Amino acid sequence: MTRSVKVIVSVVGLVVVVGVAVALVVVWPLIHEDKDDLDVTGGSTPGSVKSAQEMTDLPLPMQLARTKAARIEYVSTDRAGKPTTVSGSVFTPGGDAPPGGWPVVAVGHGTSGIDNDCAPSRSKDLLGLIGLAQGLVGAKYAVTIADYQGLGMPGVHPYLDAATAGRNIIDSVRAVRALYGNVSTDWGGYGSSQGGGAIWAANEESATYAPELRLVGTVDAAPAADVVGLVDKARSGTLTVDQGPAVQAIIESAARTHSDIVRDDYRSGSVRANWDVLGACSGPLVARRDAAIKQIGRFELAPRDDAAAKRLTDLLESYAVPKRAAAAPMLVVFGDADTFIDPAWTRKAVLEACALGDTVEVSEQPGKGHSDIDISNALDWLVDRFDGGSAPSDCANLSRVAR
Repeated sequence: MTRSVKVIVSVVGLVVVVGVAVALVVVWPLIHEDKDDLDVTGGSTPGSVKSAQEMTDLPLPMQLARTKAARIEYVSTDRAGKPTTVSGSVFTPGGDAPPGGWPVVAVGHGTSGIDNDCAPSRSKDLLGLIGLAQGLVGAKYAVTIADYQGLGMPGVHPYLDAATAGRNIIDSVRAVRALYGNVSTDWGGYGSSQGGGAIWAANEESATYAPELRLVGTVDAAPAADVVGLVDKARSGTLTVDQGPAVQAIIESAARTHSDIVRDDYRSGSVRANWDVLGACSGPLVARRDAAIKQIGRFELAPRDDAAAKRLTDLLESYAVPKRAAAAPMLVVFGDADTFIDPAWTRKAVLEACALGDTVEVSEQPGKGHSDIDISNALDWLVDRFDGGSAPSDCANLSRVAR
């Protein structure tokens, strides 16, 4: 066969495959009529679904697999127990669920901004998380991705308030069960960065906040568990380039709801001039954000005085985890070269969790930073927890090293 003939055959074959795939997407609903699963019963209890819109823009593999997906608004509560409405995205595999329903993996997303339009559910690809959802659904798990309070819905996003985001995540599990019905009470969690702290908090909150659900374990990747140290670093002028924007987001978020947090007590110079640019997650200001970050001076995010420093420190301490014993085992993954969250802060949080009696497996990865850590074993670890396998713990060894 000549090279040209081979090319023609290959192209024809590709066209046939694509044609069949497209035909399946178009014809399948005609030969396999699914029950309408988007009836919303409403309610006011946490996890009640207030609205649901079917996602019709899924990647082709998810369409072919008959994945069910929706962008939803549901009831949750903040850390004080005040009812809120939160948005998010939920998925279930196509086909028949196993006995007891599809087990759930709840995903806690990393920092996306603090304004309403910074929500993953407002993005076609969920700010890059659609691939993770596709992989988990393909592994036969229902999936939830909570936007967190104040993202995607009116209200203020309490940035890095782990307990509030943790409750939002737990209620997303309740919501996917309320919407689709064929979903298990068994769930596991995965979160990174801001989501790592949120998933950690969800683990702590789950036993008392949602006793009807059974949490099997959480994977906390590069978790923003306790970032109180940012205040001292801002005062000493030692914030990394990556930490500056996070401090700006903390201050702006706090100032929107805490009258004692005054923006000008924490900003000066280029930071004050570029304040709105530094906080942008969409629109024309985003194009100027990288340049504004590079302009941040060493002390331009420093608290004005001891009183201002204490106010911000107290707030971040209230946001931090651990606060109490976790309900289920944890796998904590982080890099020893993380420039967003100092590795020492994560080690401290892990030791505190161990002192509370938690079961914690730790993967501290040499030379890895914030976003390049290896999480390839995360799903296997969660599968073992769903299957009832005994969770390993590094707490005994870590305690000996700490002494």
